[in-house]
Amino acid sequence: MEKRHSVDRRWNFLNGQTWDKTMELPLFPLNTVLFPGMVLPLHIFEPRYQEMIQHCLEAELPFGVVLIAHGHEVGGPAIPHKIGTAARILRVDRQPEGRMNITTVGTQRFRILELDHSRSYLQARVAHYPVINGSTRLAHEMAQRVRPKIVDYVELLSKASRTNLKFGRLPEDPTTLAFLVAIALQVNNDAKQQLLELPGVPEILDRERYLLSCELLLLEHMIATQDEVNGMSGGPTGYIFPN
Repeated sequence: MEKRHSVDRRWNFLNGQTWDKTMELPLFPLNTVLFPGMVLPLHIFEPRYQEMIQHCLEAELPFGVVLIAHGHEVGGPAIPHKIGTAARILRVDRQPEGRMNITTVGTQRFRILELDHSRSYLQARVAHYPVINGSTRLAHEMAQRVRPKIVDYVELLSKASRTNLKFGRLPEDPTTLAFLVAIALQVNNDAKQQLLELPGVPEILDRERYLLSCELLLLEHMIATQDEVNGMSGGPTGYIFPN
């Protein structure tokens, strides 16, 4: 198993520094929205993506994960959304026939400026899409409103799914909290992509507060329905009597 630690200096924006130039970035269109800080394991089996990952490993470059807007992951070409997240390769486990199991982590957001179809895999000229207003008073105020909701959400999600889900200590930094909540939310990819595309932390947190409120109502209804069915199947209410 290979461990990768270094990143090409040209990609210094991945370490939080300012990046004001455009770059060529290999793209991996997926039915997944990758957020900064999110760990994403991938099984690489298509020859074009084996070639892409090998190129990234040799050049010590990240690749871009973008949600598919039209098309499919496997086979023909896929048209991606314009905003994605750079993925840094952390581990590589090589398999027979060139297959690989890799572990990646999302780093910084980018915007696609121009697609490049010259290779077997998709590439693009991209620009850094920074998260703004992460340290403002409004960001901290919005973070305070979101914290109790995400705690309640995880608690109800754990109860509804009959699993033991727990968060550790929630981060104080509003930007980190915003992406942590985005990762945790069990909503569809369209909703997640909308979060990824929002420019600033206050906007992301405000949208998450709305999504959490909706999800909490759904979970409360789901749990109440489960409790009602469980109570009825027990027999005392006289509604359901299994044969």
